[in-house]
Amino acid sequence: MRRKLKIIAILFFCVIFGYAAGSFTYLARFPSELRLSEFSTHRVNIGLPLYATFHEAAAVYKVNDTPINDGIAVRLNQPMTIQTGGHGSAYMTIGAFGLPLRRITLDVLPEVEVVPLGLAIGVRINTDGVMVLGTGDFAGECGEMLRPSFNVLQPGDLILKADDTVIYDKEDLSEYVASSEGEITFLVRRNDEELKITLQPEVSATDNLRRIGAWVRDSTKGIGTLTFFNPSTGGFGALGHGILDVDTKMLLSVRSGSIMQSEVVSVNRGIRGLPGELEGKVDTTNTIGTIDTNCEYGIFGELCGEVALQFVEHARVPIARRDQIQEGAATILTNVNGTYVKEYEIKIEGINHNAQDATKGIVIRITDPELLEITGGIVQGMSGSPILQNGRLIGAVTHVFVQDPTKGYAIFIESMVNHGGKLPYCALPT
Repeated sequence: MRRKLKIIAILFFCVIFGYAAGSFTYLARFPSELRLSEFSTHRVNIGLPLYATFHEAAAVYKVNDTPINDGIAVRLNQPMTIQTGGHGSAYMTIGAFGLPLRRITLDVLPEVEVVPLGLAIGVRINTDGVMVLGTGDFAGECGEMLRPSFNVLQPGDLILKADDTVIYDKEDLSEYVASSEGEITFLVRRNDEELKITLQPEVSATDNLRRIGAWVRDSTKGIGTLTFFNPSTGGFGALGHGILDVDTKMLLSVRSGSIMQSEVVSVNRGIRGLPGELEGKVDTTNTIGTIDTNCEYGIFGELCGEVALQFVEHARVPIARRDQIQEGAATILTNVNGTYVKEYEIKIEGINHNAQDATKGIVIRITDPELLEITGGIVQGMSGSPILQNGRLIGAVTHVFVQDPTKGYAIFIESMVNHGGKLPYCALPT
């Protein structure tokens, strides 16, 4: 009996310790600053047996429908609502047993409005350095097979420098290696870490030039959809997901990039098991914006002056928070013919507030008969098409269900905005 009680006590202690460790880990990752829109209700669900106290809270009107005073304490084991007043700041201290654990700044800002677009664009990205796709061998002067880069360079490596020379593109790399006379020390970025790697080029029997035996890429291009324009900053967001290298499946690091005017000339309809595709004619001479960021939430940058002036005249809509999105009817803006953007009916079928992949937070279905007739549903190239509901921009299309092209995923617009670096807005985690 005593042994059984001891085992129960140990198990109880392990459960409590594990829960406490998990709670403190979650709290440690909680952001130290939250940006809220003014005159709005925000919802936060921490779900821990802790308390929050508010200080200097002139910008916060109510918490859980109760007018707030300095020092008021609120339990956090249940979802909490924060109602904001005009712009300003407040402070929230999270603690337990009278001990403060985290201090959170609440910045209340004017509501952000953007121009939803839905315009098809051509995209070109020049990588920051030269990306290694893989290594191979070649015949040496004596007929032997040489592979200098084998087990030294890895797929996804970015070659930034050769000795002290900056490498911008494939031509820079080839010319430097060919003209070298001994070992070369490369500065390589691998998984966000910079390394120095030394290689000995070898002479190829094919052309009598020195080579390192690596397949590389320095740029990529494609077609996508422009999601929104922010008139107050001149910034844009597009695609709703990052651009990955087609071979390594790794996110491309941007040295420079541009978006160009595009015209949709035909559509390959999507069918079950085979995604469709927009075929566009890109005017490479007509750059309408520059790209400075490629992240998992999309591509971001600034529009050129004349284009920005054109979009300034378009109607603006406020950005929706996750808790403002509802299952049911919505619309999508997309460009599937020429340069004409049209609004089509869709249905929001699912909302996952805690999706691990932010680009798959919303499940949508195309319901508009005209769009279904043209595309069969969601096709490649529609990524970034903005989604509207109740007068707000709520998200952007990101993926298609291969086995049912009428359905797909969308990213929460607040995720795009939070990580695009161009808009002063941040939503509370739920």
